[in-house]
Amino acid sequence: MKKILLLHGAIGAAEQLDALKESLSQNYDVHTLNFSGHGSKPFSGHDFGIATFADEVTAYLDDNDIRTVNILGYSMGGYVGMYLAKYHPQRVEKLVTLATKFYWDDTVAVKEVAMLDSDKIAQKVPAFAEVLKNRHQPNNWIEVLDKTKTMLLQMGSNNPLKIEDYTTIETPITVLIGDRDKMVTLNETLDVYKALPNAQMGMLTNCHHPIEQSNIEQLVFMINAFVR
Repeated sequence: MKKILLLHGAIGAAEQLDALKESLSQNYDVHTLNFSGHGSKPFSGHDFGIATFADEVTAYLDDNDIRTVNILGYSMGGYVGMYLAKYHPQRVEKLVTLATKFYWDDTVAVKEVAMLDSDKIAQKVPAFAEVLKNRHQPNNWIEVLDKTKTMLLQMGSNNPLKIEDYTTIETPITVLIGDRDKMVTLNETLDVYKALPNAQMGMLTNCHHPIEQSNIEQLVFMINAFVR
């Protein structure tokens, strides 16, 4: 049975992928993990960012005696998957990215960081603040947001993956975007797809950015068509 690893997004956790995990478990040996500081996993003490999260994936694979694995990366998880395909290609059999924002500069980073203001979230959407609190405990959800903001600002000033990096990635990759995603642009997705030498691209219908609002049935179909 093929192995597939599901990677969650920024300020997210593995539990958000439970519905997808259940759907895929009929045909795959499905693995999930929490990046450090997310879910109940403690902060690592290392830099909070893409390279560290990629190292955590390779450590997970080593700990579980997995030489190569298929990866489905949602949002930031897709960026981590792409980073692995670039710098650890021997570990990635095939990669599917969903709703991954590839283009970062200072302007983009500042815009996204503004959405992570913990005071505003607590005041204007207290229900979401409670979700974040419960999702990351015993970690402090405000610290998760603060570290994420720092990470995004660093990506804005120095994007870990430049467009020329994608031209050297030989891993088979499918790049997916939702038709109603307001965070990820079609143009940046197309640019990365065109740069990749061994890629496919697809669009999920009636699909917003949050994984909870993804068309899981359609996503599973696309994963199966590519990975199996």
